[in-house]
Amino acid sequence: MVRTNTKRKINDMKNNFKIFLIFIIIFLTFTKITSNASEEDIYNKIDLFSEVLDKINKEYVEEVNQSDAMDAAINGVLQSLDPYSSYMSPEMLEEMQTETSGEFGGLGIEVGMEAGVVKVISPIDSSPAYKAGVKAGDYIVKINDIQVQGKTLTEAVDLMRGPVGSDIEITVRRRGVKKSIIFKITREIIKVASVKTELFNSDVAYIRLTSFNENSSNQIKEKINEFKNKNKVEHFILDLRNNPGGLLSQAIKISDFFLDNGEIVSTKSRKGKENRKWFAKKGDIINGDTLIVLINYGSASASEIVAGALKDHKRAILIGENTYGKGSVQSIIPLNNRGAIRLTVSKYYLPSGKSISEVGVVPDIEITEQNDQFRINTETDNQLEYALKLING
Repeated sequence: MVRTNTKRKINDMKNNFKIFLIFIIIFLTFTKITSNASEEDIYNKIDLFSEVLDKINKEYVEEVNQSDAMDAAINGVLQSLDPYSSYMSPEMLEEMQTETSGEFGGLGIEVGMEAGVVKVISPIDSSPAYKAGVKAGDYIVKINDIQVQGKTLTEAVDLMRGPVGSDIEITVRRRGVKKSIIFKITREIIKVASVKTELFNSDVAYIRLTSFNENSSNQIKEKINEFKNKNKVEHFILDLRNNPGGLLSQAIKISDFFLDNGEIVSTKSRKGKENRKWFAKKGDIINGDTLIVLINYGSASASEIVAGALKDHKRAILIGENTYGKGSVQSIIPLNNRGAIRLTVSKYYLPSGKSISEVGVVPDIEITEQNDQFRINTETDNQLEYALKLING
């Protein structure tokens, strides 16, 4: 009996020591990016963590999966930095790569964290969530019967995943609405069509951009050339509503289409030598024709770069609602375990020098969604209706 207990203690010590070493690495790495913390403070925190972990292993009501606990701790470090940095396990990274290929199963929403609550950045056009009525800015408080408060973004996303054809119930809180709203949604294959177009009144080209992927700029250029060659188009509407963003390179190219010169955007990081600025090349693809840009709270990141650049250069009239306010750039950094971290590596600034972080881009003409029945490019779309009336005088 004594030998068994001693062996168990040795194993426990080994396990705790392994975890302890891992956290030394994590915290020492973190120390390098937090110069205001002294080395002594960090070592004291490491001692404290070791003590807490030991108490959990000995006293917690249920046995703790130490691997899951470590993942949660790593994610906690990253999410303490900002709402957009996070850890992705190998399985999550594989799923993300599948999603960015343009077709995947799910609800069709882009989500982030705000003050420990899962927040909808934007529903994808024609997705199950969009059809059900989920809106940008909604806070997801419950998934089926499970409270989301206190869970990590990774855990919440895992709860929303499921087989195509299966049902899910999500409960949200919405600004200005007193009671919670419950949506019953069936998971579907999500097909992301980046560019959609329509011709109004024979001379107004409507271009809806739902995301900034590798082919977005080429698709927009093709559509604009088609409009110019086949129709007598004199006015353009670029719809960036509910576009959560995507590739910075595509935002720069699309902004450049409509600008003849000047700065488009700049990025600033911790390392001054990595700061960059991008400028427009000479040539406006629509030759100075009228340009209206539609935006709303679901317009984020790359959408805000385009809208902000065109507004600062007075090249377009912005109509709709204030944008989301995501003014940072994330990189996917691979890890040795075949997972990755999504890490904020820089912030971007508009030509005026303003950062849109937490502020967003303000429209020139504010038109709020008329009611809960509002749907983009339908008879309920009062923002598009206003833009068309403005063009027609």
